[in-house]
Amino acid sequence: MANNEPPKPCEAPAEVGRAHLTDWPAAPRPWVSGLRVIGLVGGVASGKTLVATQLERLGACRLDADCAGHEVLRSREVREAAIERWGTAILDSRGELDRRRIAEIVFSPPPDGPRERLFLERLTHPRIGHQLQEEARRRAAEGYRVAVLDAPLLFEAGWVKLCDVLMFVDAPRQLRLARGLARGWSEKEFAKREGVQESLELKRKQADWVVDNSGSPEQTRAQLEAFWRRLVG
Repeated sequence: MANNEPPKPCEAPAEVGRAHLTDWPAAPRPWVSGLRVIGLVGGVASGKTLVATQLERLGACRLDADCAGHEVLRSREVREAAIERWGTAILDSRGELDRRRIAEIVFSPPPDGPRERLFLERLTHPRIGHQLQEEARRRAAEGYRVAVLDAPLLFEAGWVKLCDVLMFVDAPRQLRLARGLARGWSEKEFAKREGVQESLELKRKQADWVVDNSGSPEQTRAQLEAFWRRLVG
């Protein structure tokens, strides 16, 4: 942002404005069959899942990249490629890919971590993108006209280009860290996850709308209701 003041709840950065909220593309976006797509961005453990859930309650459908990622990791071709790369030590007691063990590999220090993470992204991101596309088509066929795309690596995977509106979910680092620790992460693991993502400043500057998620769920919901009224009229 142009100054050092914190973003105001439910207000877009001055550099971007709110153009997307009042001037939607006239033609349907080809990959989503006309769905208006809200892309969620923010820091690690900023509360994007909570925001996505609230938007669902207001009438949006959710395109969950993390859920799609789970499905992709269960696919035979991905499982075989991962075992060929890393061996059977990445399997859990049921013979499925263990996400935590894979995370230990791809978030390890350079040069190994970045190299292995690139392999994983090239292996999974195209397949996750296909899953999201198919889900978007199904939900559009069900009558949904607004979708919220919940993807931890929205910028990094290139999925930002699929979004009509970018919403930045804001929360201070100490609060996000506390949420991460509550998920069972160590502070070191939290820092590693944050370190591989685009900077918060870039995400904030690119966003069309900012939601302050440092307060209560009720406060967040009130902001999203205001956003939704502007979005759908």
